[in-house]
Amino acid sequence: MLLIVHGGAGNRKPAKKALRKLSESLLSGYAILSYGGTALDAVIESIKVLEDSGIFNAGAGGNLQLDGVRRLDASLMEGRHLKTGSVIGLEGIRNPVVAARLIMDSPHVMLTNIGARRIAGAKKLDPLPEPDRRSLEKLGRIKKKEKSIAAIYEQYFSTVGAVALDIHGDLAAGASTGGIKAMLPGRVGDSPIIGAGIYADNSMGAVSCTGKGESIIRLALAKELSMSLKSMSPDKAAALSLRRLLRLQGDAGIIVINKKGQFTVVHTTEYMAAGYINKKGTMVKESFKRIHKASI
Repeated sequence: MLLIVHGGAGNRKPAKKALRKLSESLLSGYAILSYGGTALDAVIESIKVLEDSGIFNAGAGGNLQLDGVRRLDASLMEGRHLKTGSVIGLEGIRNPVVAARLIMDSPHVMLTNIGARRIAGAKKLDPLPEPDRRSLEKLGRIKKKEKSIAAIYEQYFSTVGAVALDIHGDLAAGASTGGIKAMLPGRVGDSPIIGAGIYADNSMGAVSCTGKGESIIRLALAKELSMSLKSMSPDKAAALSLRRLLRLQGDAGIIVINKKGQFTVVHTTEYMAAGYINKKGTMVKESFKRIHKASI
């Protein structure tokens, strides 16, 4: 059994409270695995803790878009039957990862705001609080400071995610995000896109990504990396894909488990707040293995 979570990658040092919340997320998710629960349920529980915290760019802490609205994305995938669920631009719901789980049980794979919100509302999922004054003031400062939307995209990106392997040998992956600060309404990053932001297949492994969504999508990073797991260790597969991403001027962090339970946490940025838990214990750090641009 193994669970890995992350709280985003970037060049800003994570706060201690973020690392503490990652530890809480790991313990909460691993409790499900310990009692024979599924990897999928452990991933959902871990991400839900991070969404509820308000600390990370997900759920209650999701970024405001350029018009002052929180529109949240999330996705899930399980590795036994390759079932997936994804929500894009979801408004008014605190836990988009739970909404993504509802989509998995529907005839659909991916729903945007209107359809996803109707399903979430019918199941009475917790509402998302309205942005407070402080958040709106912060958005105003960003808009004044940056001279172009492109400049905002270059500086701000993060997401939360998890991957897990359960006692039954099943894998799962998930991600949740509020997108880029002050981004244009309608912009979609990698997190809700199966094969880009996440992928899980029991015959290969489970992957969850964070970083510059546009370049991650172009490379279909999660699926590409998963395919490499057929013949490579997680470390080698992750390094290969991240070097390709760097050639596209992208940046990313990834968490990976293969079908044997081998795993890695790798990033191109200076920091990646992440951690893992297994029968040997828990480890949470502000950074792990970094792939430098000089290595390409």
